[in-house]
Amino acid sequence: MGIRGRKRVLPSVALALLAAGCVGTPGGPAKPATAPPSTSAAPAVARVCAHPAPGPAKAPKGAVTVDPAVVGDLAAKTRKNLPGTTFWLRPGTHRLAPDRYAQVVPKKGNRYLGAPGAVLDGRRTNQYAFGGGARDVTIRHLTVQNFVAPHDEGVVNHDSADGWVIEHATIRRNSGAGLMAGARQQVRASCLRDNGQYGMNAYKSAGRLRDLVVEGNEITGNNTGDWERKREGCGCTGGIKFWAVDGADVRGNWVHDNRGAGLWADTNNNDFRIENNVIEANDGAALMYETSYNAVIRKNTIRRNNWVEGRRYADRGDTFPFATLYLSESGGEPRVPARTDRIEIYRNVLEDNWSGITLWENADRFCNSPANTSSGDCTLLARDTDRCVRPGITRAPLYADCRWRTQRVDIHDNRFLLDKSVVGCTVRCDRMGVLANYGTYPDWSPYKGEKVARAITLDQHNRWHDNVYVGPWQFVAHDPSRVLDFGQWQGAPYQQDAGSTLDPRAGG
Repeated sequence: MGIRGRKRVLPSVALALLAAGCVGTPGGPAKPATAPPSTSAAPAVARVCAHPAPGPAKAPKGAVTVDPAVVGDLAAKTRKNLPGTTFWLRPGTHRLAPDRYAQVVPKKGNRYLGAPGAVLDGRRTNQYAFGGGARDVTIRHLTVQNFVAPHDEGVVNHDSADGWVIEHATIRRNSGAGLMAGARQQVRASCLRDNGQYGMNAYKSAGRLRDLVVEGNEITGNNTGDWERKREGCGCTGGIKFWAVDGADVRGNWVHDNRGAGLWADTNNNDFRIENNVIEANDGAALMYETSYNAVIRKNTIRRNNWVEGRRYADRGDTFPFATLYLSESGGEPRVPARTDRIEIYRNVLEDNWSGITLWENADRFCNSPANTSSGDCTLLARDTDRCVRPGITRAPLYADCRWRTQRVDIHDNRFLLDKSVVGCTVRCDRMGVLANYGTYPDWSPYKGEKVARAITLDQHNRWHDNVYVGPWQFVAHDPSRVLDFGQWQGAPYQQDAGSTLDPRAGG
């Protein structure tokens, strides 16, 4: 079972007209070693990696003690004991047998507790640390490091079993994803650091992954393998990536300095609450919400993101407003049950990022289109992809239901602060946008021309209002060529940002 690798959809004004409708992320310069301090009040952050909570110094009553001096002791004692056993790992470095498939295979309800200084080390030999399908496994106060999962696979909970609890753990310096996820998984107060692809990948090969909690973690330095450069456009990197997750609470995390996006929800995710996080200094977007539904994004501090990837696009002349909060073919949908029937973005502070919020819809991306980079997937409204063909797709309801739509997005009561001298840019780092490309592909598409661009801009209830802008902001509507000032953005026909204010002087 592995991580799904899909191309990311980052269009340019030229390449949006091509058959695929998307571009990749080529190599580019490293970001500066240090970034200027924020000018806003610093919120509390989850400094988990520097200050991990210590585990129990003594074995809990009834626990099985695991000896670091005995190679393979953890896996062997797991095999010998009943489900529901608690294992206490003594201080020191624990090793598995010197075989790449010598991973621990827990039984239902097993609990693994690390003493202060307990480390499970794969020695760059073992591929996986914990695998198998057992439910309700708990891992606490344990460092897991130096495992070599292949590309597109994960180290802890390799098989995406359900109901696992990962708390006060450090998962670092592993290849692939440090951690996979199953339904009802809780990841709390843990350090996911310097892993080869993802800190965590939430993906289940069969069915939808439900009810995920990611709370109070530090997620930093992931994608050390720089996979987007090795496989251009693979869409296989970042701090955390979510696939087909139905119900997720992502709160109170510190997501920073990842190579690529900080958080990325890709393909038929629904019912997310992303709140009270600090997301900063990631090479790419702070948050990408792609071909997904219904979310609340609130009370986050989002700063100094997208400097590397945003500058890379600008330097090659790309006019697309590649933003730090990027919604691609994602919107509110009342027919998909969730805690909200829209995407609500409010009470966030976005400071000195490369651009702000972009709402995008690729006119050529829909079920059965060759330009659908989520190949093989269809929307949650048209699960039978065979119906999304002519002639039915030309009429209601399939005309709407066969494509992911950026609709019912409500952006309000946010603060957007930009000082170009801090970001170090002169052009195209100052944009907010709602737009689509001109539909051209495939030849049987019913969405050719400006149909989608008009819909996303004027008809799909996407609304900015009651925001505060400080700095030289510009706005892009309909298509990348329409760059507007604040008055044009507020005026007809766009009528955006009613009740909002703009002070262009700061950072001009």
